[in-house]
Amino acid sequence: MRADLLLDDVEGLDEALAAVDGFDAVLVGGLLRPRPAQADGLSGLADAVAGTPLASRVAEAAEKTSAGGGDEGHFVALAAARTALLGSVHDALVARVDEVTGRPVADTAAAAPGAGEDRPGNLLVAARGWLCDLARAGWQGIDHELVGGAAPVVSAMLPDPALRRLATLLDGFAAELAACCPGAALERVPVRRWADLWTRALLLTLPGAASAPAVDAVSGRLLPLGVDVHEHATAVQAQVHAVFEPADGGASRLVRASVSAPKPDTILGAGLWQLLRPHMSLLAAVGEGRVVELDAMPLTAEGDLLWDDARARAGEPADAFTTARVALPTAAAGAVSPLDRHPARIAVPVLVEGYGVADAEEVAGEVVLDVAGCRLRVDTDRIPAAGPLTPEAVASSGACLGLLRWDAGRFLLQPLAVERTVRKKPVAVHAGAWAGGTTDKAGVRAEKAATDAVTVLRERAGRLLRK
Repeated sequence: MRADLLLDDVEGLDEALAAVDGFDAVLVGGLLRPRPAQADGLSGLADAVAGTPLASRVAEAAEKTSAGGGDEGHFVALAAARTALLGSVHDALVARVDEVTGRPVADTAAAAPGAGEDRPGNLLVAARGWLCDLARAGWQGIDHELVGGAAPVVSAMLPDPALRRLATLLDGFAAELAACCPGAALERVPVRRWADLWTRALLLTLPGAASAPAVDAVSGRLLPLGVDVHEHATAVQAQVHAVFEPADGGASRLVRASVSAPKPDTILGAGLWQLLRPHMSLLAAVGEGRVVELDAMPLTAEGDLLWDDARARAGEPADAFTTARVALPTAAAGAVSPLDRHPARIAVPVLVEGYGVADAEEVAGEVVLDVAGCRLRVDTDRIPAAGPLTPEAVASSGACLGLLRWDAGRFLLQPLAVERTVRKKPVAVHAGAWAGGTTDKAGVRAEKAATDAVTVLRERAGRLLRK
């Protein structure tokens, strides 16, 4: 791993991000009556995509919007330009990661979408109208009446599976905005986050943007590397990163397998696994360190397995660190769809070995690995409480299997598992070690507490349903 390349500047990166930041600042004050500073942000976005197929449309959109005459079509063009710029940043960073790891270059040409159902155009138009009203008002101009306009649109969309992706995004976005109303009283605005949500939602209202990805059925061996836990107040997802070896002898691939479940906000820590346990074939393989044999499992061109327990069975033992040392270096990543090309989506499995750990006082309490003289910060905030892996375990380790991410202008390492020496023997500690069950004392206590909470909640839910 060429860690020194992570510190080198990426050509054009700062300029692209500056153009995005300029447009994001425009959304804070709103697009109804842009001030001179906002006009500069709009023209900067147009200049950044000059010479591309978007140039003329974005230039017109910036001019009209600066004069206060922007319409929905102009706002869509601006959103498309912002997405294209962040897409270019994503591609440049992924290219750098490919250099660092020396792995086969990822296939960045997204496959054609699968056949999609016709979406009710009136609902998409209604959603687009609400998002454009938000942009006109700006984040400082939001109030409960404006934000509440999303509710009937979301309610009408949710029953339709084809619209549920957009409906869920709108619902969560509106909830965040509602919690911050009135916007005029906000001391701090999450500028990049809200601009990301607004842009993605607006583009998903376009015909064909939310089409289901193309899917193929694959058979072969799945070798888990580790699990990344995504937790929200009302939902939890376990995303397993793995190497897939096709049964036909084709090239191995990096893939992801995700299982999700709704959750009450009282279920925390190891209790999360109980909510996900219906998908035992995947979780047990992660917890026990086993291969999973797949038979005609659906796989998207982007490398996401659409998990079906009926098409999976547990195989022989497989050590994640052995997989990382032997199979990971030759596994290629899948395609990335245009809307998913964003720096925040970068999560590349890597194995880091032979490092030292910087002194805690020197780096203000952070865990920082010294890899061949280059410092790589560990993203300890992403270590889940639902497993035995801790920042202290990372700080005393000699090998780390994790996800290389990019945030706030630098690369970070999110640990999935570490190897440390205990009594002169190597011992592996995995973030997903409790996924399929555990005999660990701390894990057993957490599971028991969660079991009691789940039992009470199910009993109460049953009473409500009977009434």
